Amino acid sequence: MSGTTIGLIGFCCLLAMLAIRVHISIAMFITGAGVYLVINHGESAGLLYTLNNLVYARVSNYDLAVIPLFILMGQFATHGGLSKALFRAAGTLIGHWRGGLAMAATAACAAFGAICGSSLATAATMGQVALPELRSHGYSGRLATATLAASGTLGILIPPSVPLVIYAVLTQESIGKLFVAAVVPGIIAALGYLLVIGLIVRQDAKAGPAAEKVPFAEMIRAQVRIIPVLMVFLVVIVGIYDGWANPTEAASIGAAACGVIALLSGGLRLRGFLDSIYGTAHATGMIFMVLIGADLLNSSLALSQMPTELAAWVRDSGLPPLLVLASILLIYILLGCVMDSLAMILLTIPIFYPMVMGLDFFGMSVEDKSVWFGILALMVVEIGLVHPPVGMNLYVINKLAKDVPMKDTAFGVMPFLASDFLRIVGLVFFPGLCLGLVHVLG
Repeated sequence: MSGTTIGLIGFCCLLAMLAIRVHISIAMFITGAGVYLVINHGESAGLLYTLNNLVYARVSNYDLAVIPLFILMGQFATHGGLSKALFRAAGTLIGHWRGGLAMAATAACAAFGAICGSSLATAATMGQVALPELRSHGYSGRLATATLAASGTLGILIPPSVPLVIYAVLTQESIGKLFVAAVVPGIIAALGYLLVIGLIVRQDAKAGPAAEKVPFAEMIRAQVRIIPVLMVFLVVIVGIYDGWANPTEAASIGAAACGVIALLSGGLRLRGFLDSIYGTAHATGMIFMVLIGADLLNSSLALSQMPTELAAWVRDSGLPPLLVLASILLIYILLGCVMDSLAMILLTIPIFYPMVMGLDFFGMSVEDKSVWFGILALMVVEIGLVHPPVGMNLYVINKLAKDVPMKDTAFGVMPFLASDFLRIVGLVFFPGLCLGLVHVLG
């Protein structure tokens, strides 16, 4: 049996384990160890030596120190009540429009995503803040829950984004370039969701009634309160891309600044601080377990030559590059039914990245193609968080809105998914949407 065949069989076994809900890190460990042992005729000493080296190389990687720092930044924002300030600021601006509070929730999710980096955390935090307000103002359960589930995906699309950091590490790409490239698609995503809400309330005014207009002075005060949060975002992103701080240093500044802002605003108490530390440790441990499992799996697959053989087959098959890309994006959507965004990035990038880099798309350079594919992959992974039947954001929001049937939330996100589809098509045919800002600032 050839190494490629062994690799393919191992990959199918991995998907089978994921389908029966084996944890992704365990499934990767089992598959990686199995493929390695089969190829090396059961030699376990080499496997243990390889695993030892992989673990040391992963945990000693300085670039990955940025992950717990970005998570801590989001934890401080969550437990410090910054989400309430963001929703209040957006609500005072547009809450008096039809559907205005739902639009304010989307804008707040986008702003919160700029200091959080996690979709599930964004959906859960903003759901706790915005859902009671939406329901108390007479918004339909379908619109309220669908808006928050879809808008929660902005947590990984608006930088900083943990999946983008992982993509950068896996592909040796610049974290700063990827963060800058994600800004315009993230803004387009937020505007697309606002348009969807506007169209929904235009057809059914009762779905999102207008709230009372707040006094001008109160509106100004609400905007002033969020200036420090917006400054943190600017300092982190500009610092990384301008070169006066590397990603780890910028994330350290961002985490410390969010902690200080939350403390001075009175939202962060001792219990919240301890919960933030625990939440960061828990999430970081989970991510590194998945990373190490992915390293063993990818090392075994590389030994089998499966990714190289597949990339060569795609390159020599004569298939149109856009057809190959469309197939890859479709696979991401299907994988969203059985795994989360981080797992999808770790599992697929070592296989799909060489395929895409070996094809010609609109004459793009390798550097541009790498950044463009990273943003595309991130956007399609984001869809997996909300598309039925297993979108994690749907469950997070539905758990908060126990009076809203899951089917209402699932049907409610369909217009938002249509917006996602149009955005992906636009980015595929107009790469400048993500590369333009990178070229301007470069």
